[in-house]
Amino acid sequence: MNAIEIKDLIWRYEGRETPALKGINLEIEENQFIGVIGPNEAGKTSLVAAIKGIIPENYNGIYKGDVKLFGKLNRDSSPRELARTVGMVFADPDAQFTSMSVEEEISFGLENIGCDVEEIGKRLEWVCKLTNIEGLFEKPPYDLSGGQKQRVAIASIIAMKPKIIILDEPTSMLDPISKDMVFDLLRIMKEQLNLTVIVVEHNVEKLVELADKLILVHDGQIEKYGATETFFDDLDFISEKSIRVPGAIKFMHMVNASRNKGEHSPIQLEEIEKTVKGYLKGDE
Repeated sequence: MNAIEIKDLIWRYEGRETPALKGINLEIEENQFIGVIGPNEAGKTSLVAAIKGIIPENYNGIYKGDVKLFGKLNRDSSPRELARTVGMVFADPDAQFTSMSVEEEISFGLENIGCDVEEIGKRLEWVCKLTNIEGLFEKPPYDLSGGQKQRVAIASIIAMKPKIIILDEPTSMLDPISKDMVFDLLRIMKEQLNLTVIVVEHNVEKLVELADKLILVHDGQIEKYGATETFFDDLDFISEKSIRVPGAIKFMHMVNASRNKGEHSPIQLEEIEKTVKGYLKGDE
């Protein structure tokens, strides 16, 4: 079943001459991990905001087309229904905090979707273990480190158990160690939770290790959408769209080209290492 279906979506912000989204058509299957890449101002955030329903609900502009979540138009869903279906985590976690403790922050969303006290307690215990924030329960979210804040923000969305979770550049404001912790959590989400996950991210190296498919957004349009394994087969096309191709992937393309191999190059670091060792040993 498709979790998301977008048809002929056009969106132009009020006061702008050029649409941010120009006739988007997209289908995302249920339980896929989708990476969204593209240069700045390409339309990535507008795309995921339209899936969440933030566009056009919270912005003025011209909107045309349809966005369906599990077969239902998102504009026909109530705020509570949307919260149960799709959750969103922003680059700046401070922007979504509303409470004075981590416990209250996570409980707030659960109360809004109608969970009773017993269910809230169960979900709090579950999500805090899952995201490794048990020791932060009583602390104000604003006093936490950047990485801790982002894990709390993610936990508050996971706790509501939406079918779709969107993360819009969740590591852009974090130091390298905190970035790794967030990607570790994304891997847990992929492996342990029955979810459709969409991640907008500039760290392509990390994203290719997790994503089932990648979407390249450029100038308000989807320029490429496909399986991660073959996404980088045409490096010239990807580079033309201002995407920084990971060095390891470039290296494998060079190696295969020098050996006159026509198949697509591996993109996972483990596969690249294995392939290179095989070449060094003389394996074909």
